[in-house]
Amino acid sequence: MLLLLSPFLVLLTIILWFANKGKPFFFQRRPGLHEKDFVLIKFRTMKDIYDAEGRLESDAERMTSFGSWLRKTSLDELPQLVNVLKGEMSFVGPRPLLTEYLPRYSEKQRKRHDVKPGITGWAQVNGRNAIGWDQKFELDAWYATHCSLPLDIRIIILTIINVLKAKNISSPVSVTMEKFQPQSK
Repeated sequence: MLLLLSPFLVLLTIILWFANKGKPFFFQRRPGLHEKDFVLIKFRTMKDIYDAEGRLESDAERMTSFGSWLRKTSLDELPQLVNVLKGEMSFVGPRPLLTEYLPRYSEKQRKRHDVKPGITGWAQVNGRNAIGWDQKFELDAWYATHCSLPLDIRIIILTIINVLKAKNISSPVSVTMEKFQPQSK
């Protein structure tokens, strides 16, 4: 897929190079299989804009119009094919979340790290950012104990349908998903 999409990826990289002042990619450490860290690669969709105290502005303030379109079409995820090629991710699996969440997980929520993280997953096709954290973790844990080739094929088909419909892209309360704060362990 990486070879097939390479002309399109190069074009997006060039556009983002100019739109983001030489920074087309976003890199961030995320926990993967067995909570082992790796560097996630995505197309950059936000500008680095800071307030007077030096803190990053809100996601809504920093989101670019082109970045919003990339997210709506899920094209910002395409560089993760490099993570798949490197063996850090799978095409299907729980989405890799922030490393700062690791100490907040219950034992059941940790099951999401029993499989490789994915570009798409069971939680993405069953609500993505329109569902809450509890439901997302429930779906990720279910996938980790039920993963199979037929289920992965079903998830890929549902992903294509959801992307074409631009379904559940944003959280009901934010342009991105709000931070995970556990209610109880």
